[in-house]
Amino acid sequence: MEVLNVEHINKRFDQIQAVNDVSFSIDTGTIYGLLGPNGAGKTTTIRMIMNIIAPDSGKISIFDQRMNDSLKSKIGYLPEERGVYPKMKLIDFLIFLGEIHDTPTSQAKTLARQWLSRFDLISMAESKVQELSKGNQQKLQLIGSFLHNPELLILDEPFSGLDPVNVDLVKEIILEFKKQGKAIILSTHMMDAAEKICDHVIMINKGKKVLDGPLDDVQQQYGHNSVLLEYGGDGSFIEQLPIIEESNNFGNFLEIRLKDGVDLNDLLKAILDKIRIFKVETRRSTLHEIFISLVKGGDSDA
Repeated sequence: MEVLNVEHINKRFDQIQAVNDVSFSIDTGTIYGLLGPNGAGKTTTIRMIMNIIAPDSGKISIFDQRMNDSLKSKIGYLPEERGVYPKMKLIDFLIFLGEIHDTPTSQAKTLARQWLSRFDLISMAESKVQELSKGNQQKLQLIGSFLHNPELLILDEPFSGLDPVNVDLVKEIILEFKKQGKAIILSTHMMDAAEKICDHVIMINKGKKVLDGPLDDVQQQYGHNSVLLEYGGDGSFIEQLPIIEESNNFGNFLEIRLKDGVDLNDLLKAILDKIRIFKVETRRSTLHEIFISLVKGGDSDA
């Protein structure tokens, strides 16, 4: 079921076209990676979805409605700019966030304690927010974004400031939400994290959408035909083969990108009787590599 529909939105700040004719839609039970370099227009897009700023033109509908106060309990939002009340106790801060999203106080308190335990913060429940490290403040704000059990969860850089253990914990929780049928927008610079959990990828560069599709389709369409080759003998000729588009030589280990239309069998025919092959492995391009190839040379001005 469609949860969010963005149609041809535009936003300009003075001379900068921050978002330029961007459209996409979000369905339930799916994790969407909203990707792009710094200044690409991702956060501006999210702010328009949340009705923090209005688009100059275009249309945004959430649950078949324009954004309004009645939808606040259905949406969870972790903004890029963090905001906490430093003098409040952790438990009171979370109860407050639950209440403003229409969660009864007693239920908010129960949920807050459950989530504080999950994030290993329960021992600090009565401590003031200002006593937390930046990483623990990030965990607290993450809890606040989904304490009220929203149907649409929008997370802008959720892994910021987290150590590897907590990055894995957040990924685990996001995948749990997906199983529950929630729609999740994940805006992140951590391409490896996005690649592991996203079903669908939307990429914006200089305010324009440059990519939109299921992750598998994206990797097939934009990825390169790559081979990792470990060998013995003189393999200096391999890089000169006409079927090779690009290579990276590590002595007796080669990373090879084949030209379009060439496959592994073609490579093997050209090298089998000249070297000893210890290991050969094909792989598709990572999301990081696709990201770099699509935005390389672009200016971060949106």
